[in-house]
Amino acid sequence: MNNLTLISGVTTTMRAMILAAGFGTRLWPLTEDRTKPAIPFFNKPLIAYAAEYLASYGIRDLIVNLHHEPDSVRAALGDGSRFGVRIDYSFEEEILGTSGALDRVREQLTGSDFVVINGKIVTTIDLSKAIEEHRARNAIATLVLRPNTARERFSVVETGNEGRIIKFGGFPTQDDNSRVTPLMFTGVQVLSPRIFDFIPRGRFSHSTSDVYPKAIEAGESVIAHVSGEDWFELSTLSRYLEVSRLFMRKRGVNMVQGEGSVIEPGASVTGSVLWNNVVVEGGARLSSVVVGDDVRIPAGSVVEHAVIVRRDIVKEVERGRVAGENLIVPIL
Repeated sequence: MNNLTLISGVTTTMRAMILAAGFGTRLWPLTEDRTKPAIPFFNKPLIAYAAEYLASYGIRDLIVNLHHEPDSVRAALGDGSRFGVRIDYSFEEEILGTSGALDRVREQLTGSDFVVINGKIVTTIDLSKAIEEHRARNAIATLVLRPNTARERFSVVETGNEGRIIKFGGFPTQDDNSRVTPLMFTGVQVLSPRIFDFIPRGRFSHSTSDVYPKAIEAGESVIAHVSGEDWFELSTLSRYLEVSRLFMRKRGVNMVQGEGSVIEPGASVTGSVLWNNVVVEGGARLSSVVVGDDVRIPAGSVVEHAVIVRRDIVKEVERGRVAGENLIVPIL
């Protein structure tokens, strides 16, 4: 199926790949029975936001790579028709990394420029501007960056003349006295099929450590497109709760309540996210809590700043405490 995208008056075909094969270890225990992109965000699978984002730019022919709990993504997206796209799945027996994933489906991506996006983000970045710049400069790769004003733990991307990317560094430090705001990679990128000249065949590889540095060394244009538009990454428990609460404030609500969830009279739930089929019994109090599917919160319980899931879905308790039928893990 061809996707027609109008960029600067020129109609072209484009495909995209959504990266969704990660283990989601920093979101444990929410990822015990599903992969990170399959967790709900405001009662919709997180990866659905990426699919709808691409569809809004006319890119409707997608590939999604899978590894950890693959059926959770298949259940979340299906064939993609609900979100205005068509999806092919690429299952990795062994996880292949961000560019190894592209190698596995290179035959499907060699026809024209394509987009790659992480399945764990929600964004309003103007993708058409990145595509326009990519084509105007005949770049091999255009990475969408944004200023990391809070100096969060995202790798620093260094740029030089004409916005060319020079190298990928370590994390910024809070005590850095430099007045220059570091730039970070958003996980949104536009690629030329020429990138496959630098992706090793049939093995694990990462784009920022194994591929882009080689392309830069070879003199190829790996460029930065800097955007200040909204971008939210939900790969840790604290970020998931923080972004959920930010969206609650924007929408004027005090909680997110999933399908089939019940808050009994006398219970108090504030600043919290309830997934599906949760029961909060009378007298229980939840504040800044994320509650997984099918959890019952007993009467009189008081929980703050934590994740609660059913104990019986967890294979091994890595941290937190067991309380009756539930596992309670603090959000640090």
